[in-house]
Amino acid sequence: MTFESNECDEVSDDDGSPTHLRLLEGSHWGVSSGMGDANKRSETETQQREGTLMKIAKADIPVRIDTQAAVARDQPDFGDATDYGSIAAEYFTMEEGTDITPLLEGLEDDLCQSPHWGYVVSGAMTVTYTDGSEEIIEGGDVFYLPPGHTARAEEDAEFVQFSPQQEHGEVIDHIRNKLEESG
Repeated sequence: MTFESNECDEVSDDDGSPTHLRLLEGSHWGVSSGMGDANKRSETETQQREGTLMKIAKADIPVRIDTQAAVARDQPDFGDATDYGSIAAEYFTMEEGTDITPLLEGLEDDLCQSPHWGYVVSGAMTVTYTDGSEEIIEGGDVFYLPPGHTARAEEDAEFVQFSPQQEHGEVIDHIRNKLEESG
């Protein structure tokens, strides 16, 4: 297991609701500062899986508005949020070598069952899906991860994602319990 810390720190909003987790003392998963510059890859391929667009490099997103003052890129049909309620905005960092797979054990298929839409700010992660297939998402990629996945940081990674609040909240609670059990 790649997790070295036995302590977990919860950071809360003004109303006391948790906003994110941070492992302490040499942890490998959570929110941290000072990521440093991760090596960015320049690959611009677009990935599709079962007819659904999974990731696309920023440069490959179609330009819909292009003026001197603004550029708007728009990729239609990038996942489906139908049947999900409130969406949570999330910011994550993962150190190189972090694999969240052990923390997902006990969930359906031992994988995260929440979809995510997001953007990789820097770094690279390998995402593994229910069928065993893998793909790398990296700095500059916009991504959609359907239910049934796990992730491993190939480089220090920083990413923003949007997830159904209830579904991903259940996954976060499960991860917190696993961390407490291992402590």
